[in-house]
Amino acid sequence: MAVIASPNWGAVQECRFDPGLYFNPGPWRIPYHHHAILDYCKKFEVKLEPFVQVNHNALVHNSQAFAGKPKRYREVQADYQGHIAELLSKAVNQGALDQEVTAEDRQKLLESLRVWAGLDGDNQYRQSTTTSLRRGFAVDAGGGLMPAAQPSPIIERQALLQSGMWLYLMVGQLHEFQTTLFQPVGGMDMIAQAFARELQGVIQFNTKVTRIQQNAQGVTVTWESSEGGQPRQEQADWCVCTLPLSILSQIPIDCGAPMQAAIRAVPYNASVKIGLQFKRRFWEQDEHIYGGVSYTDSPMQQIGYPNCDYGSRGKGVLLGGYLWENNNAFEFTAMTPEERIRKAVEYGAQVHPQYPAEFDNGIAVGWHRVPWSNGCYGAWTEASREAHYNNLCQIDGRLVLAGEHVSHLPAWQEGAILSAQDAITRLHAHIVARASAKV
Repeated sequence: MAVIASPNWGAVQECRFDPGLYFNPGPWRIPYHHHAILDYCKKFEVKLEPFVQVNHNALVHNSQAFAGKPKRYREVQADYQGHIAELLSKAVNQGALDQEVTAEDRQKLLESLRVWAGLDGDNQYRQSTTTSLRRGFAVDAGGGLMPAAQPSPIIERQALLQSGMWLYLMVGQLHEFQTTLFQPVGGMDMIAQAFARELQGVIQFNTKVTRIQQNAQGVTVTWESSEGGQPRQEQADWCVCTLPLSILSQIPIDCGAPMQAAIRAVPYNASVKIGLQFKRRFWEQDEHIYGGVSYTDSPMQQIGYPNCDYGSRGKGVLLGGYLWENNNAFEFTAMTPEERIRKAVEYGAQVHPQYPAEFDNGIAVGWHRVPWSNGCYGAWTEASREAHYNNLCQIDGRLVLAGEHVSHLPAWQEGAILSAQDAITRLHAHIVARASAKV
């Protein structure tokens, strides 16, 4: 990896992934209920493919549990459900819920627990064919004279509870991550490229906005080209500004005190994504993990497997780490890209021992270090939304803001699109009303 350091510690990285291989350093999934972004994909003919959030054969890792050895997601899920179901069935049989459910409902509840978790006739969660149909077999069924299937041992209840691995089971149940999710074929950049194609000749690339001025007659935006030269200006009757607040708060802007206070009230959360190219797709070849996410208590937090080109020969790229919010993300944005990648390989080896031998090259994007965003997304709190959100959304003179930071879906492309659609709709109504009032 070629890295060039600048006086302000900036870094330029060269992505050396093989042709056709990529990872998404920003957005990487589209939920089925994000209708606005899906509609644009349809209009612009951006091809989509499934994004796997929950892979039952992926791994769950706690460095302090089970001698640091990861467990399969399916094992953790089945055993957690099984132990909870057994405890609940005991409470039902001991009459602990008599005031809550009728006698008929108690029988239905016990029946549902047996079906849900694989309890036996005594309402016990034990190693058996039934439990292995949920958590997987120690020896899978074969054909001919191959060995018969053998049930797998169950993780002991207290050890599983103490491990905290159950924490990750809820991720796929959250509304934003429920099946089905999508990703653009070839990477999330396919959407940006589609917008650029549709707006060809309209977008001015490689420019930096340095000031936004407005008066009763219109708006003047001052900008500089990355190629140098004198500052330039664009004038318009109205302005829809989508600069993130982390940038907008640093430039002079003519707006009222309420909007100005709102712009300065929203900090941005940190996020780091690390893409790692390996010499072979060992996660598929050795561990039969096809897509999805493994979870770890290391700073890497998540390891994402490619949801495309399954079974391909040659090299492959993992999301080696997805660090976010205010803990490890700030620590890793303070590192050089080389340090981030080295740490990702080091921590990743706790989950996949193949990492060191198979590692080829990598790239690490710390969003607090990206000069055009200075962070991942606007970090609203309930208090700051109460005090400033409506002021941020208002049409201020001839200016209106849009972006994920002006939405109730922070960090999602859907929030940015819905925000822009709302801003344009309100601005149109505002302009029409002004014109009608003058007639």
